[in-house]
Amino acid sequence: MAADIDEKTDRYEGLLAEALDAAEIAPAEGTPLHDAALECREMAASYLEDGRHFRENDDLVNALASFSYGHAWLDAGARIGLFDVPTEGHLFTV
Repeated sequence: MAADIDEKTDRYEGLLAEALDAAEIAPAEGTPLHDAALECREMAASYLEDGRHFRENDDLVNALASFSYGHAWLDAGARIGLFDVPTEGHLFTV
């Protein structure tokens, strides 16, 4: 049975929050890649905040989209080496 939007939105919000906590910036400070990692983390955090705002306003479609986009920023950053992330588990596709 397909997940309903309430359950899926809850799950994706939790995944994004957990992924933000788990992703550690990999490149050394003062390098362009470190700056890129900071930007990716900021984008993910902004999408988490946006998603929570949409949820508060009963806009679950945009909340779910925001949580998904935020996680995509982290996943892409992990894939190209901007973040050290757990390689086991359900948070990242590395």
